[in-house]
Amino acid sequence: MAKELHITLTRSVIGQNESQRATVQALGLKKLNQTVVKADNVAVRGMINKVSHLLTVVEK
Repeated sequence: MAKELHITLTRSVIGQNESQRATVQALGLKKLNQTVVKADNVAVRGMINKVSHLLTVVEK
């Protein structure tokens, strides 16, 4: 597995349910095209799986 993940919000959370909005917020994303760097672990991978249709993920 990669050591870190670069996660970018590429689609809007408008129209998504509250659970998905909260997951995007928990990842630290607030605006479109914002990128955050997170450690690659099971918890982060689970959050990415839940909202994968809204995100772009690059492993580094």
